[in-house]
Amino acid sequence: MAQTPEKTFYIETFGCQMNVHDSEKVIGTLLAQGYRQVQTQQEAGLILYNTCSIRDKAEQKVFHRLADFKKMAQQGKKFGVLGCVAQQEGEKIFDRAPHVSIVCGSASYRNLPEMLMQIEAGKQRVTGLDDRETDECFETEFTSRSNPHRGYITIIEGCDKFCAFCVVPYTRGKERSRTSASVLEEARRMADAGYTEIQLLGQNVNSYCDPSENKRFAELLAAVGEVRGIRRVRFTTSHPRDFGRDIVEAIDAVPALCDQVHLPVQSGSSRVLSLMQRLYAREQYLERIAWIKAARRPISISTDIIVGFPGENEEDFEQTLSLLDEVGYDSVFSFKYSPRPNTPALKFIDHIPDQEKARRLAVLQEKQKQIQSRNNQKHVGEVLEVMVEGHNPARGQWIGRTSQNKVLNFTAVDGQALLSGSYAQVRVTQAFPNSLVGELASGSAEVGINHFLNSQSRQLAF
Repeated sequence: MAQTPEKTFYIETFGCQMNVHDSEKVIGTLLAQGYRQVQTQQEAGLILYNTCSIRDKAEQKVFHRLADFKKMAQQGKKFGVLGCVAQQEGEKIFDRAPHVSIVCGSASYRNLPEMLMQIEAGKQRVTGLDDRETDECFETEFTSRSNPHRGYITIIEGCDKFCAFCVVPYTRGKERSRTSASVLEEARRMADAGYTEIQLLGQNVNSYCDPSENKRFAELLAAVGEVRGIRRVRFTTSHPRDFGRDIVEAIDAVPALCDQVHLPVQSGSSRVLSLMQRLYAREQYLERIAWIKAARRPISISTDIIVGFPGENEEDFEQTLSLLDEVGYDSVFSFKYSPRPNTPALKFIDHIPDQEKARRLAVLQEKQKQIQSRNNQKHVGEVLEVMVEGHNPARGQWIGRTSQNKVLNFTAVDGQALLSGSYAQVRVTQAFPNSLVGELASGSAEVGINHFLNSQSRQLAF
């Protein structure tokens, strides 16, 4: 009797934390279907690319990768395109890359088991392309988590904001929230499995509304922070339109909630914000910043900014630069505008040359670098708690991350060994724009949870 061939898969992920966590859930789904994950395309029978289409370069990278490995299809390998590019391009992907067998948008991941069965039965092409009408969230029986101490929980999927530059509402569907009961149950299971840090995810995480109890985001955030065994809770990404004072009050009230808020502004000009269809003005955004700065503990603030949006003039750009000074961000993710399919901004003439976009981006990034240097310098002499993430033997330093999400590289006395996932008190001795340097405070290292120190990933049963 012939032995059934082993089912193996390789997955590569492009884009944001939502995609990273989606891949963890996709991996868990495949493992439950009897597949084994391998580390190279050459070993795999099924090769999956979980894609991002926020930026044109991310999208093109996927198609270049598919073209590079076209010859592998002749070896009997199957290819699948998942995520935002899959939803955006749909069956046109089969025209651009005929060797692809699976095209599945993120809103259709729950259908992956059935799609895999069709491919295994000999079907050449299958698609999963839900439109904005779906009310389903992707909750799997197993999630394969790549970090044994820090894990993600998606609490809301999709987007209803329709910003002029953004493709997400068209690729991830409408906003749909999980019940708070299911989120809290997942958090408890993670705590029982040894996780101490949780990050709540959503395209607009603070737009969350419990479909069964009408519980708002700040209530859920506080409840997760009170789960026994959870030491840190982060969340991303917030939208200013739905950012309430109650979120800051929750951070003040619940010690486990991290001293960090990511609040994308996109532009410092109210005129450009109107063109972007952000539906708030600079003054309203700064009101929310004032709430954050009035908190009882210092909260790190980060943001996203787009330069060179159609219609942005030099005065608008100067207003964005002045916003950097006024807020004093601890980090900024900045990008040049690039047109995306199906977005309202396509009706505008993209009149700003790429060279000018690049100049503005460089000016903004240099100003932000100086601001971060000043902000980080204030930490010198402080003792901060870090979660230990690893060790850099070349530098003889341990790598840690603070509650404010700042990287703190530090040395331990007499070569003391620390455990990944443990917490330590570190005295800051130096500051750079993107990191801090310090030394372990005497007798401060804790015994970390180390049962999974050498594991690459593990599954968490729902």
